This record gives sequence, structure tokens and C-alpha cells, in this order.
Amino acid sequence: MVDFFQILGRLIRTVGVAHTELVNVMFSRGLRSNFPAEPEYLDIQGPQVPLYEPLNVQIKSYDYTVLETFSSYIHKTAENLEIEVEDCWATPCQKYKIQTFKPFSTQVDNQYNLNLYERNVQVVDLPTTKAPLFFHVIQAALPEGVRMNVKLHDDTDELLRYVPDLELTQLKSELDALGGPSKSKR
Repeated sequence: MVDFFQILGRLIRTVGVAHTELVNVMFSRGLRSNFPAEPEYLDIQGPQVPLYEPLNVQIKSYDYTVLETFSSYIHKTAENLEIEVEDCWATPCQKYKIQTFKPFSTQVDNQYNLNLYERNVQVVDLPTTKAPLFFHVIQAALPEGVRMNVKLHDDTDELLRYVPDLELTQLKSELDALGGPSKSKR
């Protein structure tokens, strides 16, 4: 390597070429393979951002239209932040019968029937860097009268979304009482 620089110095003195011109020619002709332009660690992929397990954003309200609109807003916000929404579903409404009584009596004054509606938006592969921003945005836009809960996805959440068919279960129990399904011979 010493010989190379001695020869380079003699060449510069004898030819009269400026040092910067010679270096430019060396790099333009492919001699830069011996001199890496970028460090190797730049080619290595950066640190991996941890991801959350599937999360359910559960919202509940007594007002159906507000709940549907906000569920749509959560879905659109997640898509705008490039967060994958795997599923959205509704669970059957819970019906409540509320009674108020006359003062100092057991006589019913007023009776109200309330329906509590619930919607769920399931997000998957949520990066930990985007999670605080996503939750802050949807919490800031949370309408009055809507309750929001974020929790890990559970298989029991999947079962709650289906309405049981009472007629079908009754027919199955009657079939079992009669001896079960018949086996046909073919």
C-alpha cells in the first residue's frame, strides 16, 4: 500500500495534475470498491418495533346512531394511520327496564325501557409507536354518552356476538329426547 501512495505522489509531481482531479478520476473509474462510501451498519435493517396482540376497541352507548357513527370513525382513523383492522362487529343490545317510584311509596311513578348497544373494532399488529397516538385521537373524539374500553381479544368476545337461535335449540333438545338423530343406511 505504501508503494501505491509513493507512485501516486510521483505521478502528481511529474504530470502536474491537481490532487483533487486525480482522486475524482480514481473514484469515477470504479476504484472506490476498496473504499466503502457508506458504513455497513446502514445497510442493516433498523430496530424492530414491537407489536401489540389483537386488541378490541369496545364502545357502548344508549344512542344507536351516535355509536354507529363513532364506530365508523374509529375504523377510518385506524386505516388513515395504517393500522390493520381485522374485524368489526356488533353484539346484541342489552335491554333494561328502569322504574322510578313515588316518594315514600312502592308505587311506580315512571317506567323506562333502555337499550344499551355495543360495537367492537378489532385492530391487529398495532405498532407500539402508533398506539398512543391512535388511542389519544379516538379518545379526544369520544362523543358524550359513549363509553370506550380497550382490551386484549378473547375468544369469549367472539361468542357474545352471536344471537342464540332459541327455536333451533328447542328442536335439538326435542330430537335428543326422542333418541337422537336417526342413522340412515345407504
